[in-house]
Amino acid sequence: MIRLIAKIIARLIIWQRSWPISMISPIRREHRKFIAYAGMFAENAHNNQKRKYTDEPYMVHPANVARLVSVCSSTVEMIAAALLHDVLEDTPVTENELRKLFGDETTDLVVWLTDTSRPEDGNRRVRKAIDRKRLANAPADAQTIKIADIIDNTHDIVTHDPKFAVIYIKEAADLINVLDRADQMLLNFAKETICKSNRDIEMLAPTE
Repeated sequence: MIRLIAKIIARLIIWQRSWPISMISPIRREHRKFIAYAGMFAENAHNNQKRKYTDEPYMVHPANVARLVSVCSSTVEMIAAALLHDVLEDTPVTENELRKLFGDETTDLVVWLTDTSRPEDGNRRVRKAIDRKRLANAPADAQTIKIADIIDNTHDIVTHDPKFAVIYIKEAADLINVLDRADQMLLNFAKETICKSNRDIEMLAPTE
């Protein structure tokens, strides 16, 4: 576990160095322990969970989201929240537990990133509308992390499940349209990703 978190931190730092200095927010030495602890906690919470299509450890996804967030004018709390963004939704971890360990700022972001819709609310379309309306009111930092989440998920879904991607890309585009407080660089990248994904799906579609 310690080695995995060390790799996450190393990747975050190396990945940042590949961008122009004006586009990154370097991870300060004093913040690395906090980020490493968030990653370690998330890895332990997700435990034996795997990514749906690749069978990779689930932690690969939060680490990718954190990497994307780190290229913005991000705070240490944003990077920590990116690593933790699925723990309330997909694991037994509680909000109170997060507040005690990581403080209110990080936890508030994770709460914003946790879907509140439930199966009893209606079909998928209804549930997505509920979550989209809520995220439209989220603070800029939470919206930025959500954009990073969409970018990483889009790549996996388009690559491994083109049929479902048709549905997902439409949902992602609708969501991106209301996340107007997000970091503009990452938001533009997400829009480009969606456009490219639409083209990829069209190319993969069977011809009559």
